[in-house]
Amino acid sequence: MRPPEFWNHREGRDAAPFIRALLSPLSWIYGWAAARRIKTTQSFDAGIPVICVGNATMGGTGKTPVVIYLLKSLRRLDIGAVGLTRGYGGQEKGPIPVQKTHSAEQVGDEPLLLARHAPVWVAAGRDEGARAARSYGAEVIVMDDGHQNPQLEKTLSLLVVDAEIGFGNGCVFPAGPLREKLPAALERADAIILMKPAPDFQIDECLAAQLKGQIVISAYLAPNNPPPKGKLYAFAGIGRPNKFFDSLRRHGGDIVEEIPYADHYKYKDEDIESLFLLASEYEASLITTEKDYVRLPKGYRKGVHTWPVSVHFEDELTLRRLLHPIINRSRVK
Repeated sequence: MRPPEFWNHREGRDAAPFIRALLSPLSWIYGWAAARRIKTTQSFDAGIPVICVGNATMGGTGKTPVVIYLLKSLRRLDIGAVGLTRGYGGQEKGPIPVQKTHSAEQVGDEPLLLARHAPVWVAAGRDEGARAARSYGAEVIVMDDGHQNPQLEKTLSLLVVDAEIGFGNGCVFPAGPLREKLPAALERADAIILMKPAPDFQIDECLAAQLKGQIVISAYLAPNNPPPKGKLYAFAGIGRPNKFFDSLRRHGGDIVEEIPYADHYKYKDEDIESLFLLASEYEASLITTEKDYVRLPKGYRKGVHTWPVSVHFEDELTLRRLLHPIINRSRVK
């Protein structure tokens, strides 16, 4: 699904007030159902710390790099941190550990990326996944997404927010991008990871007001390497493909054309054949994200560049302070 443009506008014609009004009853039902599920579900205590990295909106905000950072940081301290995800877009319901032989079609793209850095479990039921992970020695669970999922009791809830679009028009899905009413989402968050497109980005006054009173840790995604030299034909099927394209340009990438796909798009042979043909017309190389790369048919991956990024925190000390009780608890064995 590609987010409709009116989700990002609060006023004027671009905000599509008529469409938003038509969708408002559905938004009320969706929001009511989410609130009721959270209120009435008895959360499972896994017996070990659970860190949830979630968001309040539909679409990508940069959660996966944050999860990778946490997994790597904890495991460097010799703490058995394990990733947990529902494996969006995959066929497996689990709980199962992600193996090197798995494909994105089986377990989803995000679990494959996480599994490069730590053991990862895929489970449609987060409580079942946590139980399985602990039985195999997990000491800390880092859950990718799940802020609105009450199945598992959380020790620390980090809410990742895209600094460019914030919470959009402030409406609940489908009238807007919110998964639940904003005050409820913020109330359950221990801290906000504010993901900026660049270190010098200035956030909107409205977003600053919405986050007032919260612990806010600013962060940004930075490339691990410069973009490949030469002409680049870019494509991406993530929550906000333009973030990838804009970042490539900002770091010197010579993009001759760009093609956005729907989030978690499952590429077919004919898609990649067409992309290679279009790129050849410009004498350009294909480039995409790591998430997209693992969804490409294996026979077509050769010749497609990826551009890995990592998260950088402007106030890493505050994040470390939040993690300190979990680290101490895990060291007492």
